[in-house]
Amino acid sequence: SQESGAMNSIMQDLAFAIPGVDEAMGFAEVMKLVKSMEYSVIIFDTAPTGHTLRFLSFPTVLEKALAKVSQLSGRFGPMMQQMSGLMGVSGNHEDMFAKLESMRAVINEVNTQFQDPEKTTFVCVCISEFLSLYETERLVQELTAGNIDTHNIVVNQLLFPPKDSNCDQCKVRNRMQQKYLEQIFDLYEDFHITLLPLLTNEVRGVEKLKTFSRLLVEPFQPPK
Repeated sequence: SQESGAMNSIMQDLAFAIPGVDEAMGFAEVMKLVKSMEYSVIIFDTAPTGHTLRFLSFPTVLEKALAKVSQLSGRFGPMMQQMSGLMGVSGNHEDMFAKLESMRAVINEVNTQFQDPEKTTFVCVCISEFLSLYETERLVQELTAGNIDTHNIVVNQLLFPPKDSNCDQCKVRNRMQQKYLEQIFDLYEDFHITLLPLLTNEVRGVEKLKTFSRLLVEPFQPPK
C-alpha cells in the first residue's frame, strides 16, 4: 500500500542518515547510568579503532537523527502514531522525539567531558606490527581532530628473547617488532610509551591483574 511504502521510505531515510544509531542509543543509556554513579575514575575499554571512531561521532549522529525525525514527523506524524500502536509501542512520536532530545543532551554533556583534558585522556594500545601502527596513527589523528587528549601509548605482546636463545622464530619476530618500535618512538616522541612483554599465561584473577598492572608503571626489564 501507499502508506507502507511511505513508512519503508522513512525507515530507509533514517538508516542512511544515521548509521550506527542503535549503538548511539545504547551509548546514551550507559552514559545515564554512569552519571548516576560516583567513582573517582571510570575506564572505558573501547572496541577496535573503527567502532571507537563511531563512538566519537555520536553527537553528530544524533544531531542528524533529530533533524531527520523532526523533518519527517510533521509529514508522517499520524502514520507513525498508527505504526507505533500496531507495534505495541506506547506513547507517540512526540514522546520519541523528546527521548531523542534527552539522549542528545546526555551525549553532548559527555562529549564536553571527553574534550576536557583535566577529566579525560585516551590511552592507545597497540602491538608492534604494521597494521596496528597504522590503526594507532589513524586513531591519534582522529582524537586530535576531536580535541580529545591522548599522550600515552601502550605497546603490548613484545618478545624479548635472550641473546643465547635457540628460537629462530622468536628472533625473527623480535627483529620485526623492533623495526616498528623504532617507528613508534619516531612518530610519538612527545608521548609516554609503555612496553609490555608477551606473557606465558593469561591475565585472569585479581592477583594476576595486580601483577600485570605494575608493568604499566614500572618499566619492564627484558632478560639479558
